[in-house]
Amino acid sequence: MALTFYWYPKCGTCRKAKKWFDEHNVSIEEIHIVEQPPTKETLKDLYEKSGLPLKKFFNTSGQKYRELGLKDRIPTTSEDELLALLASDGMLIKRPIVTNGQRVTVGFNEDAFASTWQ
Repeated sequence: MALTFYWYPKCGTCRKAKKWFDEHNVSIEEIHIVEQPPTKETLKDLYEKSGLPLKKFFNTSGQKYRELGLKDRIPTTSEDELLALLASDGMLIKRPIVTNGQRVTVGFNEDAFASTWQ
């Protein structure tokens, strides 16, 4: 079964992750995270399966994140509101997000990819 790979093709980290999948012959289904951002429900599912804090799903180095002042808002905002915010704009989401329906990785770390997706 192909992995679902939410990515932004102009993102250097996403390109590194895609290259890793290509080099390791792992089949992926590519979803452009800006043109087709995951729904609030999908994000909630990914978040719950990842075991990560919800703040790890935010692209903290992105312009939009800074413009919205999210660093200060995240700690006092409800999970429901944060998920809605993420679903509203793919540029707010840390990428890539990879899932097989059971496991989830956020961002690209070669060791994590090797232990999770090989």
